[in-house]
Amino acid sequence: MIHLIWVALICIGFVFAAAQGNIEVVTKAAFDGAATGVTVCFGLISVLVFWMGMMKLAEDGGLLQKISKLLAPLVAFLFPDVPRNHPAVGYILSNMSANLLGLGNAATPMGIKAMQELQSLNPDKQTATPAMCTLLALNTASITLIPTTLIAIRLNYHSANPTEIVGTTLVATAIATFAAIAADRWYRSRELRRPPASPPSTSSLPSQKTQAPQATPVSASSPATPPVSSPAVPRSGMTAAKGRNTTWKG
Repeated sequence: MIHLIWVALICIGFVFAAAQGNIEVVTKAAFDGAATGVTVCFGLISVLVFWMGMMKLAEDGGLLQKISKLLAPLVAFLFPDVPRNHPAVGYILSNMSANLLGLGNAATPMGIKAMQELQSLNPDKQTATPAMCTLLALNTASITLIPTTLIAIRLNYHSANPTEIVGTTLVATAIATFAAIAADRWYRSRELRRPPASPPSTSSLPSQKTQAPQATPVSASSPATPPVSSPAVPRSGMTAAKGRNTTWKG
């Protein structure tokens, strides 16, 4: 759906630019946008590489393990249907730890691995489980202590104080996280209150009763007449009328 929206916006821009006779403006905007994208990417690479290196040092030094132990009770509360010894728990903890430090790009591989492990617990592969929905909500609206990506963008555009957004970002992400958890708990409780689908009742099935043959009523005054059997056909002999052999060959 997103690609259709972008294609529609591009086509509308071309149509309006051609109608106004300013088609060169669209071409200039396309090249300027491409140049800006490359510049921003190069500016982000240095900061992201630095923080990912710090993340690796924190992992080797045991900081992530300590954060994971602190978050373990929270994970047990948020993911009650995931076994505690399942590999998905470790990836979920790593994803949450990376999001806390503002390393969204570093948290993405952990989130993907966690989704793959949760999919292995999914009985219906075409429908997301509650645990998968919870992980997606937490990964999208996670509390961020250090907004690394936003600080890198502000540094790239020569902000006078690029770290002044730390406090507001922390408050905003905290509100978003609590809202996501509340919505997740509400949907889980509603799913638990929903009655299970009952199998179709036998009364709705078509009746297949077999009717017993009705006996012919016999009058009490008339004697019961024995059934008349047909005369036995001789298996051999000569027919008197025709004079031919009627021997049966069985």
